[in-house]
Amino acid sequence: MGPGDPVLGNGKLVRRSRGRPGRPRLSGGGGGRFSPATQPTAPPCTDFDLAYFKAYSHLGVHEEMLKDRVRTESYRNAIRQHQDFIAGKVVLDVGCGTGVLSIFCALAGARRVYAVEASDIAVQAADIVNENNLSDKIIVLHGRVEDVDIDEQVDVIISEWMGYILLYESMLASVIFARDKWLKPGGLILPSHATLYMAPITNPERYHDSIDFWQDVYGIKMSSMKSLAKQCAFIEPSVETITGESVLTWPCVVMQVDCYTIRVEELQSITANFEFSSMLQAPLHGFGFWFDVEFNGPMGIEANSDATVVLSTAPEDSPTHWQQTILYLFDPIELKKDQIIEGSVTLSQSIENARFLNIHIQYCCGGRSFVKQSTMR
Repeated sequence: MGPGDPVLGNGKLVRRSRGRPGRPRLSGGGGGRFSPATQPTAPPCTDFDLAYFKAYSHLGVHEEMLKDRVRTESYRNAIRQHQDFIAGKVVLDVGCGTGVLSIFCALAGARRVYAVEASDIAVQAADIVNENNLSDKIIVLHGRVEDVDIDEQVDVIISEWMGYILLYESMLASVIFARDKWLKPGGLILPSHATLYMAPITNPERYHDSIDFWQDVYGIKMSSMKSLAKQCAFIEPSVETITGESVLTWPCVVMQVDCYTIRVEELQSITANFEFSSMLQAPLHGFGFWFDVEFNGPMGIEANSDATVVLSTAPEDSPTHWQQTILYLFDPIELKKDQIIEGSVTLSQSIENARFLNIHIQYCCGGRSFVKQSTMR
């Protein structure tokens, strides 16, 4: 967001001007771009994929997501907003987990819901569907969306595909696969758009707790531990909650996703240039990333409101389980007010495992050049 942008409320209806410039949207809706002769090819299921699915079999993962009211209520609000379109239609829920989004869609009047889940939590999802007397509407399919059989096209695709720093875990590729294989022309995708942001941050408390702690431990000098402490604390991206007061500049947009049109190839590597001007005199401790998603229909589909449901993970908004992702520097840089930080950031899928995310930042500040890189595993 920048100066003059509307404040994005988590899970709330944010009124949009109909003439507001923004991300391009596919006229007439998405989906249906592949003929039967050119159906998307399912990628192989790797050992990394199996480990990923196994991790999502644990109850605690789903409990954390369900207890994230901002997340869950945003989806429920979006389904209610598009209820007129969903009613009587066929829905595909990609990565249904415990099935909560599938149930929301069934309660909104969907004629049939295919709830696809690759992890073993699909067994519990089927039990929950039966417990709520919805087995006549919801079909739970245990398997990858790339491997299951669905014998009809769908009107709606819904998925909670966002990972840390938006792209971690690479689940968006599965949504794209489902879109290209099953979504009817003019179909609805929820969420429809996503924006990833980045900004320089300061966090003296975090640096003090992790690094300065070793200066004096119960009266014993342990400053020789600082180098190791920096490696342990800051070599990998950190998922934590910061406040808006930690953000030193207006954020820049790293990428924008239109779920109606984006291609898998576009996810392999994303590069964005940035130029920040510090609003404060403060130490630069690293760079923070967060995202928001919107739940818009394709052009020509009227929702129950002229507002847009926005789910934001920004520091100034209500906290979510995604928190923010911080890439900390090993040594802080003292910034003056209005000092410029410019450079580029590249996010790329790891060759080792496409679900891992490489982060490479090169930047100039105060006449010096720096590089910070890490992998989110």
